[in-house]
Amino acid sequence: MADSSFLSASAVSAADAPLAEVPFTETRVVAAHANVDSAWAKWWAQALNDPRDVVFVNLALAMMLTIWPAAALLYGLALTGHFSWWLVVPYGALWATWFDRFTLMLHCVCHRPLFNRRFKALNDVVPWLVGTAFGQTPTAYFVHHMGMHHREGNLPADLSTTMPYQRDRFTHWLHYWGRFMSFGLFELTSYHHRGGREKMVKRLLVGELTYWALAGALAYWVHLETTLIVFVIPVLLMRTLMMAGNWGQHAFVDPDDPVSDFKNSITCLNSRYNRRCFNDGYHIVHHVKPSLHYTEMPVEFAQNQRLYGEHDAIVFDGLDFFEVWLLLMLGQKRKLAAHFVHLPGAPRRNEAEVIALFERRLRPFPADWKPAAAPAE
Repeated sequence: MADSSFLSASAVSAADAPLAEVPFTETRVVAAHANVDSAWAKWWAQALNDPRDVVFVNLALAMMLTIWPAAALLYGLALTGHFSWWLVVPYGALWATWFDRFTLMLHCVCHRPLFNRRFKALNDVVPWLVGTAFGQTPTAYFVHHMGMHHREGNLPADLSTTMPYQRDRFTHWLHYWGRFMSFGLFELTSYHHRGGREKMVKRLLVGELTYWALAGALAYWVHLETTLIVFVIPVLLMRTLMMAGNWGQHAFVDPDDPVSDFKNSITCLNSRYNRRCFNDGYHIVHHVKPSLHYTEMPVEFAQNQRLYGEHDAIVFDGLDFFEVWLLLMLGQKRKLAAHFVHLPGAPRRNEAEVIALFERRLRPFPADWKPAAAPAE
């Protein structure tokens, strides 16, 4: 893209270009989301752990004041005999307006609790009162992402690891998706039980049982079809999208050093997704510094470009994780290579060499692969 500060594969600048300024939209994304100097923001600041996160208060309120009235209207129409499957269109459009921003808001507030200790009960609002409208059962995301994924880091013990798969093959992704959708909750429960984390097990079961008991009651006593639209289909969609996103985030794994966050994750720069979804494209930054505030991620990356280059990290300019996933599924490695960022300190590669790098990092690992034992102290 024209205003990109980094070098794509088609650029001819030297690898030792000076540190560039990250585009305004990514260094100051908070400015586009909320005015932290407003009276409203200052009033909420007393309850927040970080005043910059008033954006999440605003979003949560906006989402609840739109999606839940729309869901209530669907049930009202059904009860008065006016249900039509065509109602999926406007309701789906409203859902699509919010779902991506909700999911990454949930991601942020899982890593950095939104409300401080005096108001900690309000931390349940996003996962319990907002998330249930967007296909996120109340506790599964936290238990999976915080309790398991960041603990295991895409290595074999990670239940969502991509390592066993040929990561540019759609049939392999279907297997990955099918396993998660069929056995994911059972495996997650077993994982935490084996690790002695019974609080995580309890948290997961309470959230799942509450959600599905509510959905079952509404389906049986109120209206089945509307419950499918409001509660069931969103879960299927959301979990499918999360599996595609995680696959894109961890598709390129270095066979020589899969433990390195720089070499088992990717980063995506300068995308609309980053501007809407709180700089989520900086996935390597996120794994290296999981608690870093989203507004600080672009600067953190810009200041450490050479470190990324020395680790031979894979970075794309102008793509998001879902576009990376789609291009992989379609076998479009040349299009991916066109967005590849030549980082300072990394080997200089032509298009064929970039594609060879991709192919090397897309290969499945042997089923018996284990990380090397840590060296003795």
